[in-house]
Amino acid sequence: MGKIEITPIATMRSDLPTKFGIPRQSGLVDELRSTIVFEPEYRNPDALRGIEGFSHLWLIWQFSAAVRQGWSPTVRPPRLGGNTRIGVFASRSPFRPNSLGLSCVRLLGTEQTAEGTVLHVAGADLMDGTPILDIKPYVPYSDSHPEALGGFTDTAGDFLLQVEFPQPLLDLLPAEKQEAAKALLSHDPRPSYQRDPERIYGLPFAGYDIRFRVHGDLLTVIDTQNPQSAHATTPTMALSEIAAAR
Repeated sequence: MGKIEITPIATMRSDLPTKFGIPRQSGLVDELRSTIVFEPEYRNPDALRGIEGFSHLWLIWQFSAAVRQGWSPTVRPPRLGGNTRIGVFASRSPFRPNSLGLSCVRLLGTEQTAEGTVLHVAGADLMDGTPILDIKPYVPYSDSHPEALGGFTDTAGDFLLQVEFPQPLLDLLPAEKQEAAKALLSHDPRPSYQRDPERIYGLPFAGYDIRFRVHGDLLTVIDTQNPQSAHATTPTMALSEIAAAR
């Protein structure tokens, strides 16, 4: 069989500019808001006629930051600690023969913009700039299987962390981004093999850099910075400064 050519139809715009911190599955962080912008040749409004009758959509997209030469028949899922190998086709690992991703997102609505009609969605697990290859409606009568088994993913909830985000640091984020930031952190962005309680991690989110530590099941935010603010027009504050001001 010969090669198949696929052309991206749209691009995802989200608050997550890097792979670090992206939810491990779609729908885990419903507070996340993203926008799908279509490529010029696919901006015909007729292509979206009737889409607002659906509450959820399937996105087929490319793991653009994980494309590599060759492939491995086994992968090490983070939810198994990063050390246990399972078959690549028994996982949703980004390291796949064709680097394709599949996500179910909640449709918030459409909007007419200078870039044509865009889709606003919630709960996406896509990095900013991700190429989207196709969009299909989620159909409950055929797509929903409440009795389905989830394999090793059935323990996903066991990885939730308690988040301590001091209010002065939280208030440095735009109000409409705060709940999404806390939800992202609760799903433990760290690589599964890193468990040093003294290590400081940085989560790039919505133009900010959220610094945190994790001890046991408690994640504590220690700093919030806006690296895009060259002249400090947006303030930053560290946990030590908060303590000193009390």
